[in-house]
Amino acid sequence: MRYNLYLLFIFSLLLILSCKNDHNLEKKAPDISLMEVLNNLEYKSKDLHILIDKSDYELSVLHNDQIIKTYPVVLGTNPVDDKLMEGDRRTPEGHFKVRDFYPHKNWSKFIWIDYPTEESYKNHENAKQNGSIPADATIGGEIGIHGTPPNKESLIENKINWTWGCISMTNSDVNDLYKIIYIDMEIVIQD
Repeated sequence: MRYNLYLLFIFSLLLILSCKNDHNLEKKAPDISLMEVLNNLEYKSKDLHILIDKSDYELSVLHNDQIIKTYPVVLGTNPVDDKLMEGDRRTPEGHFKVRDFYPHKNWSKFIWIDYPTEESYKNHENAKQNGSIPADATIGGEIGIHGTPPNKESLIENKINWTWGCISMTNSDVNDLYKIIYIDMEIVIQD
């Protein structure tokens, strides 16, 4: 335990010193793989969860409430508010779990989340009842975390929201994240 705290202190100190008073850690942090960080801290993948902050364009991997690593992301082309229906190009908000994960021919890896959830259906039906979406609208699905098409990683660097509602990362980042993903891993997406 004491050794883990020492490693965490050293790692945190390196991060702080590498930032040189810049508050944007992910651009200045040393390029250490997520597996290497976990091994150094002796954390297990099963003890991790993911937080996606839409307003900050960040995906963070957490152990309890401690951020282990953060990656830049982009969202659906209509990034504001919660997904209410198929085709609205919004990224859903709420509590989700990993449904499946697999290599993908178009964008490296796909981490499929369990959207729509029961809460998603409630929001969808409420939106129909109050007239904010058409009465015949469908809820959609197939939402996940994935990479970019080949040679399009600048979409992430330039914060260009390009998906139909998914969360997109650079291919190197999704490959790094993919190594710790497991079925039913918790994912929170917030505005």
